[in-house]
Amino acid sequence: MWQRIKDIYHLLVAVFFILLYRFPARKLTAIGVTGTDGKTTTVNLIYQILKEAGKKVSMISSVNAVIGEKKYDIGFHVTTPDPKDIQKYLAQAVKAGSQYFVLESTSHGLAQNRLFGCNFKVGVVTNVTHEHLDYHKTYENYLQAKAKLFARVELAVLNKDDESYETLKSKVERQKAKVITYGIKSKADFTPKNFQFKTLLPGEYNQYNCLAAIAATSSLKIPALQIKKTLASFKGVEGRMEEVNLGQDFRLIIDFAHTPNALENVLRTLGESQYGKLIVVFGCAGLRDVDKRPKMGEIAAKYADLIVLTAEDPRTEDVNKIIDQIVQGCLGQGVKEGTTLFRIPDREGAIKFAIQKLAKKGDTVVICGKGHEQSMCYGKTEYLWSDFDAVKKALGGLKR
Repeated sequence: MWQRIKDIYHLLVAVFFILLYRFPARKLTAIGVTGTDGKTTTVNLIYQILKEAGKKVSMISSVNAVIGEKKYDIGFHVTTPDPKDIQKYLAQAVKAGSQYFVLESTSHGLAQNRLFGCNFKVGVVTNVTHEHLDYHKTYENYLQAKAKLFARVELAVLNKDDESYETLKSKVERQKAKVITYGIKSKADFTPKNFQFKTLLPGEYNQYNCLAAIAATSSLKIPALQIKKTLASFKGVEGRMEEVNLGQDFRLIIDFAHTPNALENVLRTLGESQYGKLIVVFGCAGLRDVDKRPKMGEIAAKYADLIVLTAEDPRTEDVNKIIDQIVQGCLGQGVKEGTTLFRIPDREGAIKFAIQKLAKKGDTVVICGKGHEQSMCYGKTEYLWSDFDAVKKALGGLKR
């Protein structure tokens, strides 16, 4: 009941600011990107392709908002801002002369009417996997929330390899919107075989992100040569497989992976490219999807040699109980032979331990779960936090 009241509140707020700013989305080509993982990278790829093609474009992603030539911090733990902020950014984009607006669209933002009035002309989905079931309760409800992005689009860009494809395709076709597909394993409109490209981004999952951006921008009539040029030079997004090199003799990476699918993509990719041991530091958020905790533990134990379990926004939950639930998966079937597990609830201490005590020459250390974020929630309070600062501090005390 309370959530329904909040949804109505967001709808009323959206309507008020749509009227106040005189329907700004109608003056833009709005491109919405939804999915469990890969949204931020795909938004930034689409934005960069359009920008380098000479188009005037603005965007909102979980890292920041870029409106015209100005960058804005959208706040702690926020991907989809409140309706008043979204409409304000849309209005500012119009004022700045933007033709296009690329918007990262979460299931929460869609379900809660925070994105009402964005008038998406193009909808893009990356994938829909296990996440946010604490809120949506079932995968079907989660998928239906994502599907709201495609309610009035003229063009839908769908991942033909993803289990969400058939459901989203049928919804889009009922409203007579055009469907463009991409994929690696399936026959699709855009694949690595029929649109060959180079990218600096590692892993198969980033191939999917690139293909989603290729399909979206191709549909907007951006020349293939321009798309390929941007993809070849795009270096990635802050906190997404971002390498930190301060002269240490092992590889060190910070990544936002906080879902089972994202963690598996990251660890599998790093496992394929590293020569020493793979060391992962991660936790699971409190007051969020409980079912994913043992799944992530199982995935970590499948790929990593050394696992350090720690805090990741425990909120009002006991971090040790969260770790207990992750451990259940770590000790299940499919554990990599020789995998060693450590429990260090203090995240700064966990990072320091992994870097100063575990990592040896040639190893790979990956810190997962926080990425670009600048705060961590304990209880009901957001405290300043940065994985990058913690990593640099630990490297500063490294003795070889």
